[in-house]
Amino acid sequence: MKKIRLLLEYDGTNYHGWQVQKDETTIQGIIEDGVQRITGEHSGIIGASRTDAGVHALGQVATFRTGSRLDPASIRRALNAVLPPDIRVLGASGVDDAFHPREDAGEKRYFYIIANQRISSAFIFRYAWVVPQTLDMDSIIEASRVFIGRHDFSSFMGTGSDIKDTVREVNSLNIERLEKIDFMTAGLSGNFIKISIEAEGFLRHMVRNIVGTLVETGRGRIPPDSMKEILESRDRRKAGQTAPPQGLFLERIDY
Repeated sequence: MKKIRLLLEYDGTNYHGWQVQKDETTIQGIIEDGVQRITGEHSGIIGASRTDAGVHALGQVATFRTGSRLDPASIRRALNAVLPPDIRVLGASGVDDAFHPREDAGEKRYFYIIANQRISSAFIFRYAWVVPQTLDMDSIIEASRVFIGRHDFSSFMGTGSDIKDTVREVNSLNIERLEKIDFMTAGLSGNFIKISIEAEGFLRHMVRNIVGTLVETGRGRIPPDSMKEILESRDRRKAGQTAPPQGLFLERIDY
């Protein structure tokens, strides 16, 4: 048996997240079906990040074991031939059997796109949260500084999680305003906000809850100087809403 590492890209719009769920179409389930079609084996796929329903990925990493004689390049071609067009294998390579895509990950980077405008392009709604109210960027940036460093992020963890260790270290959180997003060979003009966050790991819904709370700050509903108190309260009820999934992208995973 050999272990294959995959670099994956997908549009999460049509899927109920990464992880296999009964009676739901998921990224993991679709890839496992694809592997079985080309190898004849039922191989469990292990992903580095369990992205939520509707969340996208530009650099997901996953592994599986196989006894197939197919080399990694052939596996990549064969998988792309049987997978739906919104899931692509960007790379495939052999790795040591001890490699684990989640446990060996050093840092993960996500970004979130907000379209801060009343009328948005027809080509952006699948990939951004359209927020029509004008947001105060200075307040958002001020509030965001609280998250840098090692903290207990219980206030920003999604309900239903069984994780007991809620401490995570955020290495960077950058916010920038964009007047245009490149799309195909054209540029989509507008008022966009990109929030990028890097950490060694994330809690369930952590990025979306941080983004939702920062938007509430930008709307003037949560003062930026209260963010530290919200973080230290470890009380999810004190933070803001959960941002919708379509604006979130898993950008890359470093090892």
